[in-house]
Amino acid sequence: MRATIIHAPGDIRVENAPEPAITEPTDAIVRTVAACVCGSDLWSYRGVLPVAGPWAIGHEYVGVIEEVGSEVSTIRPGQFVIGSFVASDNTCPNCQAGYQTSCLHAQQVNGAQSEYVRIPLADGTLVATPEQPDEALIPSLLTLSDVMGTGWYAARAAEVRLGSTAVVVGDGAVGLSGVIAAKELGAERIIAMSRHASRQKLALEFGATDIVSERGEEGVARVRELTGGVGADSVLECVGSQESMHQGLQCARPGGNVGFVGFPHDTRIGGQELFFSHVGLRGGLAPVRSYLPDLIGRVFDGRIDPGRVFDLTLPLDEVAEGYRAMDERRAIKTLLRP
Repeated sequence: MRATIIHAPGDIRVENAPEPAITEPTDAIVRTVAACVCGSDLWSYRGVLPVAGPWAIGHEYVGVIEEVGSEVSTIRPGQFVIGSFVASDNTCPNCQAGYQTSCLHAQQVNGAQSEYVRIPLADGTLVATPEQPDEALIPSLLTLSDVMGTGWYAARAAEVRLGSTAVVVGDGAVGLSGVIAAKELGAERIIAMSRHASRQKLALEFGATDIVSERGEEGVARVRELTGGVGADSVLECVGSQESMHQGLQCARPGGNVGFVGFPHDTRIGGQELFFSHVGLRGGLAPVRSYLPDLIGRVFDGRIDPGRVFDLTLPLDEVAEGYRAMDERRAIKTLLRP
C-alpha cells in the first residue's frame, strides 16, 4: 500500500509499505477513505520534535472496516467508522470518567496518512456512523477524529455555558472548531483572536461575534475593552506557545476558566500568577472518543459543518505539498484522499 513516511524535518514521502494485518484479537483494519495533515504533525515536520528515523505519520482518519480481530464485537466489516487518535478500551475507570486519552491501556494511533491503518482496541476506539455518509459529509466527519473533538474539549474544559462570553486564542483548525463548539454550547459572545482575513471570515461564519487581531498585551487590552474591563468567562487556548497561554490567562476574568488544548512547547505558568488570578485551568489531550457519538449526530443533522476548515484537498501522492502549504500558512488544513 501507499503510506506517508517522514524521514527528517521537511522530508515527507509517499512510499510503498506493507499492508497492516491483525496482530491482536482486538484490532481492526480500516480502509482509509480520507485522512489529513494535523497542526501537530508540523512540529515534527519543522524539527521542533525530533525525528529519530523514518516512521509512518498521521493520526486523523475515517474509513471502512475491512477486517476485525476475533474479539471485536461492536463493529463489523463494511461499516463506516471514525476513531480517536488515541486507541482506548473505553471501559477502564479513566475512560468511564470521560478521559479516554488517559486510558490505562492507551495506544497512540499512527500511520493514518495511508491507504489502510490498523486500529488497536477497536471496540473502544471506533464509532460507526448510523449509515454510509454522503460524500459531502466526509470532510466534517473527518474533523471529528481530532480537531473538532479537540475544539469541543477546549470549550468543555473552559466551561462554556449558555449566555457566557468566550475567547478563542488561535485561528487554526482547532481554534475555528472551538468557535463552533462555543456556539453550540450556548456562548452569547465569542471573541476570536486572529490576524488572517480568510480565517477571520470563517470564524465569523462559524459563530464568532467579534474579531481581535492584536496579540500579546495589546490583544488582552482589546478583550478587556470588549468585556467592560472584566475579561471573558471562558478562554479556549488552541496554540500551545508561551505567548498564547499567557494571553489566554490574562483574557479570563477572575473566576473564569481556560481550556488549553494546544500542545505546549516551552510553556511555563507562574504559580503566583495563577494563584492570584482566580482563574481555573484544565486541558490536555482531548478525549475525542467521549464526544464522537454526539458530534456524529450533529454532523448528520446538519447542525455543524466543521469540514469547512479544509481549504486544500490533495491526493495522497501529493501529501508533501499539503505539509508545505500548512507550514507556509497557505492552507488552514489539508485533506488527503488515498
